[in-house]
Amino acid sequence: MNVWPPFLFSGIHVTDISRDWRYARVELRLRPWNRNYVGVHYGGNLFSMTDAFLMILLKESLGADYYVWDRMAEIEYVKPGRGTVHADFRITDEILDDVRRHTASGEKYLPWLPIDVVDAQGEVVARVRKQLYVRLKPKARPAEPQDT
Repeated sequence: MNVWPPFLFSGIHVTDISRDWRYARVELRLRPWNRNYVGVHYGGNLFSMTDAFLMILLKESLGADYYVWDRMAEIEYVKPGRGTVHADFRITDEILDDVRRHTASGEKYLPWLPIDVVDAQGEVVARVRKQLYVRLKPKARPAEPQDT
């Protein structure tokens, strides 16, 4: 992931992904090429560093029986980002149970999941909310009862 051009050229760096796909940490260092007009982190890069990770982690955690897509997102810039910032992504048992419960009959589910972008002092720089589209694939759905 670190050599994917949108990440490589913006300074976004994946520092950790757990083997079970339940956790990832992404960092962004402030560099001359990713500063905005006033010298702090460019907002587009703060947003980009959160793109796709929840979708990838959830898809891998649920397995091949599910469709998982990014659907919508919003960002609130809380304070200027200086220095290195990071975002931690976690897929908890509660998230997995919630998704499985809402998709068991084949219905789509559109959960909103939050991510904070945090600076080295632990202060929130930006709050991101991602909405995912999740649906159990037809072949994995329970069979419809047959009339006899």
